[in-house]
Amino acid sequence: MAKCDNGKWIVLEDTCVIKVIKELLDSSEVLQVEDVPDFVEKLNEEIKVIKNDVAKSPNTISTIVEILGNIALIDTLVVNQPVIEGVLQTVDVIIGEDSRESWTALNANESNNASSDLLGSMELLSDKIVGTFTFETGAILLNRSTFDNSFYANLNSSVVLDIPNTGFSNASITTITFSTLNIVMPVRSSSFNTSLFNTNNTDPVNALNAAVVLIKVNETIRNVTLSYTKLNTILTQDPQCVFWNFRLFDNRGGWDSDGCQFVSDINDTVTCRCDHLTSFSILMSTGIPKEFKELLDIITYVGVGISLASLVICLIIEGYVWKAITKNSTAFMRHVSLINTALSLLIADICFIIGASIADNPAENPGKNNYNVPVDPCSTATFFMHLFYLAVFFWMLVSGLLLLYRTVMVFSHMSKAVMLAIGFLLGYGCPLIIAVVTVAATAPGEGYITNKEACWLNWEQTRALLAFVIPALTIVCINIIIVIVVLFKMLRRGVGDAAQRDERHTLVVILRCVAILTPLFGLTWSLGVGTMLDSTNRGLHIVFALFNSLQGFFILVFGTLLDSKIRSILARKSPTTSTGSNTTRSTSGGISSTGLNWFHRLRGRRNVYRTSEAANSGSAGASESFSNI
Repeated sequence: MAKCDNGKWIVLEDTCVIKVIKELLDSSEVLQVEDVPDFVEKLNEEIKVIKNDVAKSPNTISTIVEILGNIALIDTLVVNQPVIEGVLQTVDVIIGEDSRESWTALNANESNNASSDLLGSMELLSDKIVGTFTFETGAILLNRSTFDNSFYANLNSSVVLDIPNTGFSNASITTITFSTLNIVMPVRSSSFNTSLFNTNNTDPVNALNAAVVLIKVNETIRNVTLSYTKLNTILTQDPQCVFWNFRLFDNRGGWDSDGCQFVSDINDTVTCRCDHLTSFSILMSTGIPKEFKELLDIITYVGVGISLASLVICLIIEGYVWKAITKNSTAFMRHVSLINTALSLLIADICFIIGASIADNPAENPGKNNYNVPVDPCSTATFFMHLFYLAVFFWMLVSGLLLLYRTVMVFSHMSKAVMLAIGFLLGYGCPLIIAVVTVAATAPGEGYITNKEACWLNWEQTRALLAFVIPALTIVCINIIIVIVVLFKMLRRGVGDAAQRDERHTLVVILRCVAILTPLFGLTWSLGVGTMLDSTNRGLHIVFALFNSLQGFFILVFGTLLDSKIRSILARKSPTTSTGSNTTRSTSGGISSTGLNWFHRLRGRRNVYRTSEAANSGSAGASESFSNI
């Protein structure tokens, strides 16, 4: 399906099927039982010739599955060894590793059910097999045999099957082991969120971690034990013993654990016990363990509590020293940026707590089966979190640009009003635009927020989280470049003509830039990207939780407490500064000896600032560039 746009054809949907396969589909719809052997042989031969093209064409694969379905539905069909071997050789072509992308596309299409149809056809054909034999092709092992009372077999060294004490005599059993069907079958289970249909991620939590084994016996079996060798030994969490239930999700099918129970997980072998026969495998969690999630929750909530307290203290201190600390435009704008950074993070953390209370966390509500979030309140909390977390980074950008401006454009002068306008436009205007555009682009398709357990931007469906990660990490990079430029300018300026005091002052400013800007630039979110790329890495999760939840504490320490002038003002018991004279008064009627010592020690430091205050306006930018940063 395509449309013409400006003289060019644009493919909207690839519905093409290889011609010979389409012709075979037409033939299969009128196929007679006596023609099945020759037809299967022809199908197998044709597919071997074009197998590379078949693997890359989702619609051709779907058509082949439809052909196999037509064969399986033929009444009175008896499947002998040549027929089933031909069928399995055909199936082997379409379930190989090179067909992974095609199956991903098919499983993401809600209108296509090729994977479930393929397994259904295999079950129908297995019921019609006659004779006893074993056949193996690339990724498939078929065993057809009989047994008395008990049956035990190691199937392709990937699944061990044990059926004990049935009491049956000369019972027929058919097993077909598919070692690569994890490529084909979607991992949706009975708790699957149906909103993930029509996405390329049918279940972001689980993975099919063993071969799929189809078992058919001509008697009723109530006790079967299966031991699976894991495909991915890294996965160790929450093994689920499952079978494919064709009736789930309006007959689209899904993995179900009804009648199966987990026995053990030892030495990368998962053992299950079931009370019926069909197609079995195991699902395993790709996330972090529940116990570890509880630890992360504790770290996060304690950290956020410390962060909130630190931000409140930071704002109180800034308000207390405001008049004394903002005597020139550079110091004024630096502390405006710091206050708005702290205020934005404070609001964002409050929204985080609200969002956490709205969503149901498995660690806090272990008895629930449904952890889907309420859309409207969770969307509101997510919007404000997105807005104000972005504002934190953009106010960091304002601080970085201020540092660059005062370092590079030494003799330039910009009024406080212009600085404020630029600061608020960047600090709040840009985050607001990004947050609104994100909602407008993703909310109509229900892809704005995560589906369950937490209120935050969606990742699996729409990648809405990139609307936060990309701006944040971009600002981190910009500020790193700014720091490099500032360091280069300052070192270059201090060579040869710098007095000892100036050199010491330069070193203090370099240290201050590194100490303040590095943690505030949100290096933490680089770890956040790492947790998305490697969701099972516990170290990344712990470090990210620690640094992310303690950002408010970092602002207090590096933005306020490490400022020597703020410390000197706070050290005075009753500070009262005068902008018009060099006199410092005490409101207490007298000054203790300790207070006098502080006064004399600080007096020498204050002369540095008085030098800048006495300078004319034309050189104000040069003298105040570093005095209060």
